[in-house]
Amino acid sequence: MTDFMLQDKSGDFSDLGNVANLPVSQINSRFSAPEPEGINRTKYRTIWISDVHLGTKGCNAEMLIDFLDHTDSDVMYLVGDIIDGWRLKKKFYWPSTHNDIVWRVLKRAKRGTRIVYIPGNHDEMFRQFTGLNFGGIEIRRAAFHDTVDGRRLMVLHGDEFDAVMLSQRWLAFVGDWAYITAMKLNVLVNAVRKAMGLPYWSLSKAAKHKVKNAVEFIGKYEEVVAKAAGERGVDGVVCGHIHTAEAREFEFGGKTVEYWNDGDWVEGCNALVEHHDGSMEIINWADVIAARARHSDRAVVPDQEPSESREQEAA
Repeated sequence: MTDFMLQDKSGDFSDLGNVANLPVSQINSRFSAPEPEGINRTKYRTIWISDVHLGTKGCNAEMLIDFLDHTDSDVMYLVGDIIDGWRLKKKFYWPSTHNDIVWRVLKRAKRGTRIVYIPGNHDEMFRQFTGLNFGGIEIRRAAFHDTVDGRRLMVLHGDEFDAVMLSQRWLAFVGDWAYITAMKLNVLVNAVRKAMGLPYWSLSKAAKHKVKNAVEFIGKYEEVVAKAAGERGVDGVVCGHIHTAEAREFEFGGKTVEYWNDGDWVEGCNALVEHHDGSMEIINWADVIAARARHSDRAVVPDQEPSESREQEAA
């Protein structure tokens, strides 16, 4: 099993131009959605997000921007696959909304939020900079997080426990191609749903839960990751990688180990948060947006009712 070396050294890292030969200099400096002012943000102690896949058309950038504009925290963990280096090396894609996300994260660091970036397999080119600090963002191979109520959680992306990634890397790239194809279909389906006034729905997520082999893989993955956390003597683990937000408990050696997966911002649009009392929650942001829309609709109704009553009386 991978031995996680948590380095304490720090430094500056400002030259991203040569990282894995990604054409960072070509990134458009324009913004499509400046950070709004006057929004009442929900404040959490800690936020975990992963699997954003910036640099791909599957990234649900608008929904993540909305999340960042409505939340804040003392600490934020970026739990891997934030930038999709695999896709960027094949074909460069970087719309202005992806800039909006990067700058929102950098502004959080500037405002005093502790940002810890743990690269995954799709942004593994940043792993060579473990221990460095870029724009107030700490780059770590893995981390340990202490909740306010005293639990210790191991935080890592999770590809270290993916047997396909470890033993047959070429299969992972084939799987990546199939996944990107599914993401394109997901974008198309939701464009049609949006035109019809229907809420966001994940095609690939629904398919994943219907396929027996996928369900078995996810269950095995969760068990293996939780067991590794138990072997390291911690109370739980937070990871990403498999794009499936989940909260489970496992028993190993008479001890309960918590498993938390913070999901993704391609399919599920989920985040994991720690409240100020130490309780933790998986948030589905599509549900939050839908609830906000319903609340807005209800707020309009009382203003309409009096005029309707007056019309009926006049009749």
